[in-house]
Amino acid sequence: MSTHIHQELTRCLQCKTPFCEQGCPVGTPIKEAIHLARNNRLFEAGELLFNNNPLSIITGLVCPHEDFCEGHCILGKKQSPIDIGSIEYYISEYYLNQISFTPAEKLNQKIAIVGSGPAGLTVAIILARKGYDITIFESHDKIGGVLRFGIPEFRLPKQIIDRYQELLYQMGVKIRPNTLIGPVLTIQELFRDGYAAVFIATGTLKPKKLDVTGESLGHVFYAIDYLRNPGNHALGRRLVIIGGGNVAIDAARTALRSGTQEVTIYYRRSEEDLPSSQHEITYAKMDGVKFAFNYTPKKIEDTCVAFVKTRATAQGQIEEIPGTEICVEADSVIISISQGPQKNIVNSIKSMKQIKLDRFGLIVIDETGKTTLDGVFASGDVVTGAKTVVEAVANAKIAAETIHQYVQSQGK
Repeated sequence: MSTHIHQELTRCLQCKTPFCEQGCPVGTPIKEAIHLARNNRLFEAGELLFNNNPLSIITGLVCPHEDFCEGHCILGKKQSPIDIGSIEYYISEYYLNQISFTPAEKLNQKIAIVGSGPAGLTVAIILARKGYDITIFESHDKIGGVLRFGIPEFRLPKQIIDRYQELLYQMGVKIRPNTLIGPVLTIQELFRDGYAAVFIATGTLKPKKLDVTGESLGHVFYAIDYLRNPGNHALGRRLVIIGGGNVAIDAARTALRSGTQEVTIYYRRSEEDLPSSQHEITYAKMDGVKFAFNYTPKKIEDTCVAFVKTRATAQGQIEEIPGTEICVEADSVIISISQGPQKNIVNSIKSMKQIKLDRFGLIVIDETGKTTLDGVFASGDVVTGAKTVVEAVANAKIAAETIHQYVQSQGK
């Protein structure tokens, strides 16, 4: 690992105009971090990355770098781009293992953060370091949101998320696990109890239904639920997965590691249309995941899944091809066709009728992270729908600054 990192550091051209940084949603200072690491200033490099992106160790592992920084690396035009993800992870791991935070001088202003996924963690860290009294309300027993419950251990070790919990406690952040905001405590009650602002970052961990006959059968599961605790699911020998995003691929690779012998992903469009990253597709194929394209499900039965072949029209729509019906044998079925926002907070918001939602149930904000209710802010997947971790961090940084300016202007 160290040899590979050293080789990648020396390959960097230190471009006058670092296109890699321009391609990163959070503007990671890649050039300067590599320069510091080259000169044996690893701690300073880690501090630089952390200050720009508190989740840099995580994005170093799970970010689709080929779409962002590495996809813009000038070396990628004629050879392989710099392995920026591995460099980011290596530097950030060193830094997080060295650092120990102490609470900042308190501003005596309370801020509530609902949800502890990428957006919630980012805002909590940024505002805690400014001195705010932060409380995180998490509906599960542990923090992390999609980082803990939606990304497999082999891609993102849970010990990294546990390390963030240690850091939050060092910063003086309070965490209330197993606490729902909405049906139990309400946003109005948070303001009643002295919180100057509320940040909503509950993510999109509610699976979307396929709406076909057989979806309620006992051998059918939703990918996001399966990934929470794969060991609790008996999938059998042959698994069919319906969907084509990164969550579908995570479920497929996890299932193979959990003893399932044959895993096939069925996607309704062509391979070129797969929404998952090419990096993850490549690794899935290496793991033995099979793919079947241009199939749409019609019915789930006890022993098989009924599909029909599809094709794209000239207008880019999908149409079924008559006479191409098949029933694919399956011991179990996993559905992975995206996720939506959790209903607890959304139903509470609907009852308030003061925070606007779009037609998908996602929270509507302005470009700074403000919702339509004064003092309430939002960011992450609960606003955008399922996106990458680095995009959640980028938007959360904007919201954190907006919250800071708002609270200071209120003089609370």
